Amino acid sequence: MYFQLRKLILWPRHDGAPRIVEFHPGVVNVISGASKTGKSAVIPIIDYCLAADKCAIPVGVIRENCHWFGVLIDTIEGQKLLARREPGDQQSTSDMVMIEGDEIEIPDRIVEKTHTAATVKAMLNRLAGLTNLDFEPDSESNFKSRPSFRDLMAFTFQPQNIVANPDVMFFKADTTEHREKLKTIFPYILQAVTADVLQARFELDRLNRLLRRKENELRALMSAGNAWRLEAQSWLRQAVEFGLLPSQQVIPTEWAEIVDLLRAIVEGNSDAAHPKLAGIDAALTRLQELRTNETGVAAELTQLRQRLSELRRLIDSSDAYGSALRIQRDRLALSDWLKQLSSADDPQDPVALLADGDRDKIEQLSAALGALEVRLQTHPTVSDTLDKEVLRLRGTIESVLVRLNEIRQEIGVLERNSVEAKQAIDRFDRMERFLGRLEQALLLYDRTDQSAGLRQEIDSIKQQIEELQGRVSETEIARKLRNAIDSIEATTSRLIPRLDAEWPDAPVRLMIADLTVKVIRGTRDDYLWEIGSGANWLAYHVALTLALQWFFLDLPHHPVPGLLIYDQPSQVYFPRRTAGEEASDPVSWRDEDVVAVRKVFSLLGQQAIAAGTRLQIIVLDHADEEVWGGLEGIVLAEEWRDQALVPYNWLR
Repeated sequence: MYFQLRKLILWPRHDGAPRIVEFHPGVVNVISGASKTGKSAVIPIIDYCLAADKCAIPVGVIRENCHWFGVLIDTIEGQKLLARREPGDQQSTSDMVMIEGDEIEIPDRIVEKTHTAATVKAMLNRLAGLTNLDFEPDSESNFKSRPSFRDLMAFTFQPQNIVANPDVMFFKADTTEHREKLKTIFPYILQAVTADVLQARFELDRLNRLLRRKENELRALMSAGNAWRLEAQSWLRQAVEFGLLPSQQVIPTEWAEIVDLLRAIVEGNSDAAHPKLAGIDAALTRLQELRTNETGVAAELTQLRQRLSELRRLIDSSDAYGSALRIQRDRLALSDWLKQLSSADDPQDPVALLADGDRDKIEQLSAALGALEVRLQTHPTVSDTLDKEVLRLRGTIESVLVRLNEIRQEIGVLERNSVEAKQAIDRFDRMERFLGRLEQALLLYDRTDQSAGLRQEIDSIKQQIEELQGRVSETEIARKLRNAIDSIEATTSRLIPRLDAEWPDAPVRLMIADLTVKVIRGTRDDYLWEIGSGANWLAYHVALTLALQWFFLDLPHHPVPGLLIYDQPSQVYFPRRTAGEEASDPVSWRDEDVVAVRKVFSLLGQQAIAAGTRLQIIVLDHADEEVWGGLEGIVLAEEWRDQALVPYNWLR
């Protein structure tokens, strides 16, 4: 992925021009400076502007004096300015600005956000060409979620606490979340697992679930069909007993003939096989008529009872309404009494002393009482008018009920007196049930007979699964992964002799399960954390990160950015000092330490040039040009001795 850093921008919290640090593409850019000038904040600032979940920019001078942070990057789509607001007391903020174009001019100030961290992350995922598929179907683990541009930073950043760390080889691999996710994505990054393989895994999972469902359907059909086949001949014998087949019918043995004969029974006119009632007993004819009459009379009785119930509810409602009116009349009768008192001539009566307004109110109450009396007089007595209808309905119901009882009594007599009638009735009922079961059994057989199509579906699914299994073969994935690791190990082993390693000729093994390397020395295989000396740790970190970049660059459209940033690689030789401070430092620098550091810078410069502008390397270090000066492929981006990342005039 062509991705190179052109500018690092800081916008002040107060008025003033932004601070811009410029970088050159395709070479090693060195920012040399003293301690506490902000070198170690460069990686966290870049990481934060690339949509990191949390802000790791050191608190204090930088965050107190900067309002926005930004990076200008070169991509295959042109330049992109990504800026993010300083989060204040929060761990991070999603407020971001994204500007895209061929050549972007850095704005003097940023007023408000235009995008969010999520949209910027989505843009970076798209730019890297990462798949949208998770590594495992229906996985609830974040470790198995889709690869993200954020995961690729493990191969780009080597901060001060990582660059010579014996226990941690990759950026943020010291946390469980990032370490497990990095193990998951490694086969994808090394192209052993591709987007096509992930898609095939999802399709394979879907087809396996579909296959299980189809096979269960087939087993159910076959189980029911086999059970029914065992009973098929007994169905034919029952048909002979019921008269649905002639008594001389020969029961076939061939399955096709059995099915055809059963279909003929269901599709034929079963009424023709029923014994005629008139030919059995005259009582059966009468019994059939009585059954019909019983049904009609019972329905009539139900209707009459329902109508009587409705009339009773109507009468009850009318009585309740009249009672409510009478209660209102009794309450308003007080006004009539007061009116009589107010018209009395007794001067000692207190009612007679009422004011004119109060007398008017009594008059109003009396008028309301009079209106209510009129309503009571005109209210019809519904119960009186409906009594005749209620009595008529009761009489009708009683007569219908008597008729129904007479019919049922006669039915009971006929059934008790006619054994043949009872047997015929039972026979009819059993025959109808038999025909119903037979028809349902044939429907089930038809479904079973359709199993040929279901078998074809299953065979087709199995064929698709077999093809997909070839694409997601774990053996093939392991082979590709081993080839990729062999290539990276070979490059690492080729680069190690050019650094200050203790065993330059010892083969190196990349251990993805442990996210580290092993050094093979004779009969010993030593993990990096089992090897002493910071010089060894630094050498393997530099060699492996460069080897990985070469592997990525050899593949077309690889998602990992062609960018490496090392913070303080010389710390194992020049802790907290620079080579330029020799005169004032009581400890003199050893020549072998300078040679060792120059080896690191020389290798970085040579690899940047060999990559042909596709790889950009940034080194943040104490060492000045007296250590790495004159080496090919290395340029000084800035020197922070009389200045720092944050301008001194911003400090308040």
